[in-house]
Amino acid sequence: MTGTSGTTGTTGTPAKALEGIRVLDMTHVQSGPSATQLLAWLGADVVKLEAPSGDITRGQLRDLPDVDSLYFTMLNCNKRSITLNTKTERGKEILTELIRRSDVMVENFGPGAVDRMGFTWDRVNEINPRIVYASIKGFGEGPYTNFKAYEVVAQAMGGSMSTTGFEDGPPLATGAQIGDSGTGVHVVAGILAALYQREHTGRGQRVNVAMQHAVLNLCRVKLRDQQRLARGPLAEYPNEDFGDEVPRSGNASGGGQPGWAVKCAPGGPNDYVYVIVQPVGWQPLCELIGRPELAEDPEWATPQARLPKLNKMFQLIEEWSSTLPKWEVLERLNAHNIPCGPILSTREIIEDSSLVANEMVVTVPHPERGEFVTVGSPLKLSDSPVQVTGSPLLGEHNEEIYVGELGLGDEELRLLKSNGVI
Repeated sequence: MTGTSGTTGTTGTPAKALEGIRVLDMTHVQSGPSATQLLAWLGADVVKLEAPSGDITRGQLRDLPDVDSLYFTMLNCNKRSITLNTKTERGKEILTELIRRSDVMVENFGPGAVDRMGFTWDRVNEINPRIVYASIKGFGEGPYTNFKAYEVVAQAMGGSMSTTGFEDGPPLATGAQIGDSGTGVHVVAGILAALYQREHTGRGQRVNVAMQHAVLNLCRVKLRDQQRLARGPLAEYPNEDFGDEVPRSGNASGGGQPGWAVKCAPGGPNDYVYVIVQPVGWQPLCELIGRPELAEDPEWATPQARLPKLNKMFQLIEEWSSTLPKWEVLERLNAHNIPCGPILSTREIIEDSSLVANEMVVTVPHPERGEFVTVGSPLKLSDSPVQVTGSPLLGEHNEEIYVGELGLGDEELRLLKSNGVI
């Protein structure tokens, strides 16, 4: 099966970017499913292959008994589900046929697991020379290869945790799933590049992305600063002391323009606004906080003068901001084009009308739980609009795919089920 081009799909509706691309999704938990869900949103036909017991996340962190968890539903929208026991001989035969009919195969099992099933890259490439076979692993080749990888393990070993937190506190994990979903985005980029190259070569290829590597790619500015340390302290950081490694620096931006999260009234856990102080914004900011004299004071007037006292500068801003609600602080700062943003809680985000209007917070029907709220596609293509549909029930599409597409008989389907093959 190959990708199609053109402006309309088989139903006369606008064609999706990846319409005609079949993805065999052998992933589970988060890193792989986040990648294949993006491919599904781009229009690929994603067939999620699960063991007869199902993806483990169907039953994890359940908020309703005997219903697929939000963990599963929010990572598997727009997919079809089939079950298959790939440890059986008939299961291996069916998997071989599925590989033959697919454009992309994605897995995130432990190192060597798919090889032990008998499906090495050489074997997969022999079955289907045009297939793009993508794998997510925790680490690359080397001493860490067989380590078990989880979201925060990847953060720990990719440079994120050592640089997150306050100077006098422990390393911290970020709430963003940069190890799992961050890796998923990298995998999508690799798959799309391989599909594009296939148009020229006619050949598929292997795509490998390690979670540690993806986190490191997202932490590149900290490696920039590690090298800058060799030439002296990092003036853009509020830290007073520097050793031989990049320190944790709280909420400092660490970039060319200093920033900090300042408190607002009434002082709740998320009553903060993040403020960036650009050179052009210093004078209006001084007016806003009631300290107009600082705009011309040589001790404060230039970025170079302010760098040694960033803590004091943001303290002055906070003395003003802490008397006002964050939305008023936001309004006043934006009136002067001062870069800023309120710290939005998860509740504020899920209720944000603009995110709903932009289809980034969407409500999706589900046959068992009724409906659920999930994150919409951040990829907005003018010719490939996304409609988020619900996640599949376990094995929901067994008959559709095994009988309707692979041509198995109804009787064989019943035997496969009774024999534990599906």
